[in-house]
Amino acid sequence: MVGFHNRASCYRLPMKHSITPWLYIPTLYLAESIPYAVVNSASVIMYKNLGMSNTFIGYTSMLYLPWVVKMLWSPAVDIWGTKRTWILLMQGLLSILCALLACSLMTGHFVMLSLAILIIIALCSATNDIATDGYYMLALDHREQALFIGVRSTCYRIGLIVAGGVFVMLAGKLETMTGSVTLGWSWVMAVCAVVFAGFLLFHRRMLPHSRLDTTGTPQTNGQRFAAAFVSYFQQPRIGVVLAFILVYRLGEALLLKMAAPFLLDSPAAGGLGLATDTVGFVSGTVGVIGMCGGGIIGGWAIARWGLKRCLWPMAIMLNVPNLCYVYLAAAHPSLPTVATLVVAEQLGYGFGFSGFAVFLMEIAQEPYKTSHFAISTGFMALGMMLPGVFSGMLQGALGYYSFFILVALAGIPGCALVPLLPINKKKE
Repeated sequence: MVGFHNRASCYRLPMKHSITPWLYIPTLYLAESIPYAVVNSASVIMYKNLGMSNTFIGYTSMLYLPWVVKMLWSPAVDIWGTKRTWILLMQGLLSILCALLACSLMTGHFVMLSLAILIIIALCSATNDIATDGYYMLALDHREQALFIGVRSTCYRIGLIVAGGVFVMLAGKLETMTGSVTLGWSWVMAVCAVVFAGFLLFHRRMLPHSRLDTTGTPQTNGQRFAAAFVSYFQQPRIGVVLAFILVYRLGEALLLKMAAPFLLDSPAAGGLGLATDTVGFVSGTVGVIGMCGGGIIGGWAIARWGLKRCLWPMAIMLNVPNLCYVYLAAAHPSLPTVATLVVAEQLGYGFGFSGFAVFLMEIAQEPYKTSHFAISTGFMALGMMLPGVFSGMLQGALGYYSFFILVALAGIPGCALVPLLPINKKKE
């Protein structure tokens, strides 16, 4: 969720319609997270169900690329049109694209067609992120932004549960009912198209027109954007900072694309042999709830003790729970144990990621705080994408057990860099 724009967000002018933000902030952030989860979570299970190899699934990490580079076209959202217009346009396109994705799965060339459509969905989703976050800064005053920060974060995670959990469970149920994996996933993508058509119609009516949400000046935006990049790379210890951003989630980057295939693969292939709807529940529903709980605990810990004291324990807690997958691959335990350990891993991830997120906000400097945060999250996405590309090949070469040991060891570099970071204690 990056791409905020520094445009006098603390000054709010009257809206054309007096509509409470409670009506549109939750739906905006549901609409922001659902396509992200479709591209990066649900598609993994979809391709696994359709018989694609883990190596191929690892390659789908390239779908992260639009979130890596979206900072490069974020000025366009300022220069042409309003944030409200961009939101409506992207949601309309996402509805059409999900419908096309549903149709593509029924063809003989579903692999290439679906990948092409998912790339375009990712581009539209990343652009919708920019517009949504920019609109949030313009439509709400400073007090309302603080009030709704928890609401938007919660709704974003609910969207992850919908796309990565509910949609996956629905695909599993439809597969059982129809006897066809392809038909089950095609219907799910059709449902997603209807959901986005609903978002479009709702937001067209309910999104207020902010007087601040206007077309920008190309020259001003270009100069500001260039200056933001220069100032970002002039920060103290920027080499250490960039290395930390790239490797902090290295273990998670390797694990992310292979966790669902491991849960789905048969015991003969080293997996746990769970049904699709069970994976949707374990990983995409209760797992995400565990991640939310970890994030809440992490935020409380930072508020209580400060980032400098918390970041190293958080780095450890981000990575140590990856050993849960080592145990799962070795023991193949019962479903309740599987669910418990998946939740434990996700809780540790949520706890550890909260410190990382606060660190990225801390190194974002005025007057380019928003652009700096966008640059940092771009590098963060790059750190997730590149290891993910090779995760399938590594798993295929090592097997699940040894691969998960590698995942656990991959957390060491990030932990080692924590003491070298320029964390300003005065900010805590």
